[in-house]
Amino acid sequence: MESKAIAKFQRVSPRKTRLVAKNVQGLGVEEAMNLLRFTPNKPAGVLYGVLKSALANASQLGGVDVDAMVVKEVVVNEGPTWKRFMPRAQGRATKINKRTSHITVILAEGQE
Repeated sequence: MESKAIAKFQRVSPRKTRLVAKNVQGLGVEEAMNLLRFTPNKPAGVLYGVLKSALANASQLGGVDVDAMVVKEVVVNEGPTWKRFMPRAQGRATKINKRTSHITVILAEGQE
């Protein structure tokens, strides 16, 4: 049985989030949550929340052993980019791209 959670329009860079997501994929849920809890960056906190949501979705299904769940897949897609400008010297302005992410976590029953 699979369980899925999606977080859209998260204000974290997809490139940085994929670095954290790669470490979590294939781990057991408890081990993945411990890893994310003690990883000191913003994408880890966002992924932790999505993982908790997927776990809650799995417990709502019924007949699923939550302790035996494994992080089957973590997909981080790029969301829309917020475009901002920063004033610079001599009346110029430079563009700042504030990137967003769509994060999907899929849990499945099985061995690590």
